[in-house]
This record gives sequence, C-alpha cells and structure tokens, in this order.
Amino acid sequence: MGPESVTERRWERQRRELIEVLRDRGIEDLAVLRAFDTVSRHRFLPEAVRHRAYEDAPLPIGFGQTASQPSLQATYLQILQLQSHERVLEVGTGSGFQTALIAQLAGHVYSVERIRELSARARDVLDALRVTNAALLVGDGTIGWSRYAPYDAILVAAGAPAVPSALADQLAPGGRMLIPLGDLAEQQLTLVRKSGTGIETERVAPCTFVPLVGRFGWSE
Repeated sequence: MGPESVTERRWERQRRELIEVLRDRGIEDLAVLRAFDTVSRHRFLPEAVRHRAYEDAPLPIGFGQTASQPSLQATYLQILQLQSHERVLEVGTGSGFQTALIAQLAGHVYSVERIRELSARARDVLDALRVTNAALLVGDGTIGWSRYAPYDAILVAAGAPAVPSALADQLAPGGRMLIPLGDLAEQQLTLVRKSGTGIETERVAPCTFVPLVGRFGWSE
C-alpha cells in the first residue's frame, strides 16, 4: 500500500470518528451525517491546520476568519432540514466546506464571501471535487444575492447586530434563516421564519462568530 493510500485511510478514519462525535452531540439527521462522511474537510483547510481537520473545533483559515466548528455546522443543517429541490443562500463562504455540505443536501447553493482570496480558494476546491451546484460571488453578504432570490433557506456564518433587512426580503414565503444575533463578543444562534404576517424569530443556542461585516452588519 502506497503512502497516498495510507494517508487517505487515515483521513477516512478521522472523518468517521468526527461523525461519532456529531452523533454524541445530538446530530441524528442521517442526510447531514452522510454529507459529513462524503465531503472531506481537510481539502478545504490551509496546510498549517490540515492535521486538525476532523477535530470538532473552529480553525483559522487566514484573513482573520475561521472555519466553523463542525458540530455547529451540523446543527445548522439539522435545524434547516434542507431538501433536494431547495435554493439556498450562504452568507460567508469561508473555506467552502459548509458550501459543499449544503450542495450535498439542497438543489442549488449561492454563496457570498467578501474576501476575494477565500472565495477563490473555495472555488478551486469545489471545482476539484466536481461540485457543480454551487455558485460563488465576491461581495457584501449582508445585501445577499438578489439575482437568484427568493431563497428557501439562508445560512449566515457570521454574527450580526440584527437581521439584515435585505436578507429577510430575499427569503421565500415560508423560508427560514439561521443567523447569529448579538454583539461582537457573543451571539444567539437565531432561527428566522418568514410567514404571511412577517418575520418570526426563535433563539436556538448561544454561539460566538466572527463579525458580519457589511452595509447591514458591522462596519470594518
């Protein structure tokens, strides 16, 4: 067995160990667990932290940004219950790992990242993995991506002081959004639903994210 095969088997073992951690932390949705088993997190991380790819921990990816903790990403996906016909907006492409997870679960994912270098890096990995249902845009994620709206679901991977009005406007009727809301130090992961009478919010859990920077978020 060559060195490459040994390395791949090690990654596979670590990935399965992470899935057991996710189960222990309340992730029961088989589609979400299957997505984590299918998408190789180490492919999306910088070389310096790649050896930690399957720890349940946030990891630095450069430019002051982090790849979110896998169990938190799995919680997002379990709550949203994405369906194969749905159109999803992701605010904060980051490493691109969550983009690839969404692509496994939904029909199309449209992901916005304000840092050009991160978006380019994510695009390279997604292309290498032949993910064909993910479109990336470099821009201000707080104003969304109106060209493909409305969205059945929106995932925001950064903390905001309030629900950005532009994102709420781009939710389809009956659509849902997960967004961390609070100050710069701590937020509450919040589920937002759009009904015929307006926007309803429900707190899910405390969390800490990098700031959502943009017109409808925090200033630089």
